[in-house]
Amino acid sequence: MITYALYFGFACIAIAQLLAMVRLIIGPDVGDRILALDTMSINTVALIVLLGLAGGSQIYFEAALIIAMLGFVSTVAYARFVLRGDIIE
Repeated sequence: MITYALYFGFACIAIAQLLAMVRLIIGPDVGDRILALDTMSINTVALIVLLGLAGGSQIYFEAALIIAMLGFVSTVAYARFVLRGDIIE
């Protein structure tokens, strides 16, 4: 039963990733593109966690934490760059 739940989770996250990619490509505003990138990083973390659950390995969870931190920092840096023109004051 857990196998079907994992497959369903993979399918849902993959669809969400594709929809975020569409928003990244056709986003009418820069803010929409920044949010799409942040959503894609969150979806990537979710896919890695599901892969760790499916494989039974704990190393994927550490990789998911690292990617989550990098995704947050890159989103903040990109938003500051768009708003102010530079990242470091």
